[in-house]
Amino acid sequence: MIVGVPKEIKPDENRVALVPAGATALVAAGHEVCVERDAGLRSGFPDEMYVAAGAQVLETADEVWDRAELVVKVKEPIEAEYDRMRVDQVVFTYFHFAADERLTRRTLESGCVAIAYETVQLPTGELPLLTPMSEVAGRMAIQQAARNLERITGGYGILLGGVPGVLPAEVVILGGGVVGANAATIAAGFGAHVTVLDVNLPRLRYLAEVMPANVDTLYSNRHSILEQIARADVVIGAVLVPGGKAPKLVRHDDLRRMKDGSVIVDVAVDQGGCVESARPTTHNDPTYTVHGVIHYCVANMPGAVPRTSTLALTNATFPYILNLANRGWTVACDEDPDLARGVNIAGGRVTYEAVAQAFDLEYTPLQALSA
Repeated sequence: MIVGVPKEIKPDENRVALVPAGATALVAAGHEVCVERDAGLRSGFPDEMYVAAGAQVLETADEVWDRAELVVKVKEPIEAEYDRMRVDQVVFTYFHFAADERLTRRTLESGCVAIAYETVQLPTGELPLLTPMSEVAGRMAIQQAARNLERITGGYGILLGGVPGVLPAEVVILGGGVVGANAATIAAGFGAHVTVLDVNLPRLRYLAEVMPANVDTLYSNRHSILEQIARADVVIGAVLVPGGKAPKLVRHDDLRRMKDGSVIVDVAVDQGGCVESARPTTHNDPTYTVHGVIHYCVANMPGAVPRTSTLALTNATFPYILNLANRGWTVACDEDPDLARGVNIAGGRVTYEAVAQAFDLEYTPLQALSA
């Protein structure tokens, strides 16, 4: 199979979907790998390393897309890439369809097979290809919150951990999953007082057992959310609905309850955001202010630390890439139900129910396509 690795062109996206070691393994398995020039450079992998691994470096994205039977990416295709997708081509990347109707409809029109990293799911409910980037984003969220609390960036002017005689910052985390747990760990390490809200009681019990003493857990409902954001210096949006839109837990008018100069970091913005006032921003222009509250809503946070992020991501994705190349997508998905859950669009049909529901589209179970 011909595996193509285009350079990421979403603004400020510096990751790459395949490292040279992965190219070496694919070539050894009898596959052809074509990489767009400088695709790995910003992650610390120059073209020479891919050539040494047996890959072919092509000059343009069009060449890569035209040749590849399996395209591996990091972020969802953007406008310039829509026409490059074609019938029966497999595209394996983060899609987050439920937050982008135009992307969904253009992918349907292309006839490609869209396999989304974020909905590959184990029987335990774990999302193995989302987890590494959620870990990065959760940890980064606290770094960004700390910076934006500084007065020089327009913040309240407080230190997360305080100092002796001065209380630490109040950090409220909406969601106790991978993002929330990582954010809580880092915020607690800074010395902040942290409250994690979730509706999953077993998860709250687990967090209460493993987190340090300056982390509290609280059952999430409308009353508790309003109470906590009113006292918060930092709110981290860390809610996930696999493959679907994030629920709006903080409404626009709720911001009036928050302190001027407080900070919201909505990590869920790539799935619509769990804060109603959230809209995607970029690393070059990461923040805006609504009702005195600073919003940091960068949709590809891990792209700012591409060396760490690329290695963490490809450690998780490569076994699936190799399986897709070795077996083809239909056989690979027949044999691996975890991977099959990642198929969101195939044959011009939506095969992931949450995506169909998001835009009132017809849902076709994947099994029905092969029946």
